[in-house]
Amino acid sequence: MTAALPIQKSEAVAFARRYPLLVLALLLTVLPTLYAMATQSWSTESGVHGPLVLATAVWLIWRNWESILAEARPGNMWLAVPVLVAMALAYVFGRAFNFLMIEVTALLVALVAVAYAFVGHKVLMKLWFPLVYMLFLIPLPGWMMDTITQPLKILVSDITTWLLSAVGYPITQVGVTIYIAQYQLLVEDACAGLNSLISLTAVGLFYIYLMHNASWRYSLLLLFLLLPIAIAANVVRVIILVLLTYYAGNEVAQGYLHDFAGIVTFVSALLLIFGIDKLLSPIRRRLTDGPKGGNHAEAA
Repeated sequence: MTAALPIQKSEAVAFARRYPLLVLALLLTVLPTLYAMATQSWSTESGVHGPLVLATAVWLIWRNWESILAEARPGNMWLAVPVLVAMALAYVFGRAFNFLMIEVTALLVALVAVAYAFVGHKVLMKLWFPLVYMLFLIPLPGWMMDTITQPLKILVSDITTWLLSAVGYPITQVGVTIYIAQYQLLVEDACAGLNSLISLTAVGLFYIYLMHNASWRYSLLLLFLLLPIAIAANVVRVIILVLLTYYAGNEVAQGYLHDFAGIVTFVSALLLIFGIDKLLSPIRRRLTDGPKGGNHAEAA
């Protein structure tokens, strides 16, 4: 392992010397976009997972670096160049008019086109998960988030109101607005679960791929469980905020405890995923080793 680093370093230096214009173009596009994402998307709750996704995606590629170099075959330039030119135009448009979603999407597709030109489609097929995983770096526009969030906000509001009403709290609801005693609370996107759902799905996918890549059926089962886990976690978050408002007032609930409740909820959701994965280990072994176990038993 220690001997691999100098080899990779020398290969990187040799690549930069052989393709200086390409390296310069990558730096002039990647660095400004990273800065824009850090100051815009990543500084909000909806994009807080961005740095983690980027770091883990790069790590997934790095851990397969030796096999990438061994299996690399140049791709078809007649396919790579038109895609690269089209994405360059889209990148300039997104950058000029501050459409971060278009800018990031164009940059990611352009990087895939460059990678295809150097390593070919077979290597990219083996790296399908890091490439798909990096789609979580694309920031969603506000109108799209509002469209997706609305039914989720209503669902979280309905469950919260029903649970607290069942135990005797003076609570009612109109749409996504919750009334408890003299207080009125609007269930916003952050509380409704979309932001947590995106982050939780990204982290959950990474965990599932890393731990259970060999069993696609079990991975699919865990993936389906991410949505109800996220909804349940955010119902708990809204209940905490409603009760804080009821007992301590609006100023306390909307202060630092609001963000702290979000952190606790997200961590709790992750722990719930790990716990469910542990509880479902018999199912995992059956889905993964069931048929094979029978064959091994017969062979024995």
